[in-house]
Amino acid sequence: MTVERERYMREALALAAEAAAAGEVPVGCVIVREGEIVGRGRNRREEKQSTASHAEMEAIAQANETLGSWRLDDCELYVTLEPCPMCAGAILNARIRRVWYGARDEAMGACGGVTNLFMESFPNRPALVGGILAEECRRVLADFFAGLREKKG
Repeated sequence: MTVERERYMREALALAAEAAAAGEVPVGCVIVREGEIVGRGRNRREEKQSTASHAEMEAIAQANETLGSWRLDDCELYVTLEPCPMCAGAILNARIRRVWYGARDEAMGACGGVTNLFMESFPNRPALVGGILAEECRRVLADFFAGLREKKG
């Protein structure tokens, strides 16, 4: 893995840590264009009481605003957890060219964990690379859920 890819995933991990500190499931996402981060997002479902407030959706919205376009075809997305079907659909619609994700999601993953929407016959399918800093991404999630179980215990 290149230093650049690791740096972007570490930016996403920092956003995941912010989400955890706010009581949200720790997922973070950055969108990169020509070496510059143009969108950042973290889970905010509890804060906003909004189903659509996933890290990827927040980052896509910020990138759209930053670039003044809904088309993100010259962008790459880095996210700590494999995208769900909603986020995979947004990625397809935004025409993002490549997705890099950390941990696989066996419950809701739409990039191989449960299904892979990017293998279907949609136009503008992104290239997909999983397992970027996967252990660190998994650990952030495992620690968060372990903490929740302790509080309930």
